[in-house]
Amino acid sequence: MTPIVRTGLLAVSLACGMTGLGYASVPLYEAFCQATGFGGTTQRADVAPGAVTTGKRISIRFDANHTPSLPWEFKPERTSEPVTLGEREIAFFTAKNLSDKPVTGRATFNVTPTQAGKYFNKIQCFCFTEQTLLPGKQVRMPVTFYVDPKIADDPDAKDIEEITLSYTFYPIDEADKPS
Repeated sequence: MTPIVRTGLLAVSLACGMTGLGYASVPLYEAFCQATGFGGTTQRADVAPGAVTTGKRISIRFDANHTPSLPWEFKPERTSEPVTLGEREIAFFTAKNLSDKPVTGRATFNVTPTQAGKYFNKIQCFCFTEQTLLPGKQVRMPVTFYVDPKIADDPDAKDIEEITLSYTFYPIDEADKPS
């Protein structure tokens, strides 16, 4: 094989590899964030471990936003709540469709400070699925969560006194939904 052919095959292989890496980067990044809590990504859990004997409490602040193109009113029922580490908690948000037609939205979420993300566990959340509201309809949407007691042992997170759970709703274009 000549050096020119070998160089050409190497260049084509490199281009194919980079293209494949480009397509895989989004799911790989999401998996990395979910595993590490990077960027305030929360964790998913099936059950809470139960309150720890230390009784340490932390304040959870709730934040609700929506893109301007979503004709909804969206807000938490309570703006903050003290919770005991490891104890299962539930918070409610309300959303109301202010338009005269059905609107589907989906919420993105994160927590701050970001180092708390790997300790904030959601058991059930409206953010796991799309939400469709009929015209003028208002709904209560729950999020069930707990803060892992291991946060108290993490040198980077043990001094956190407040975690902010933030949601942003954005519209889902009906034409983009799979049939």
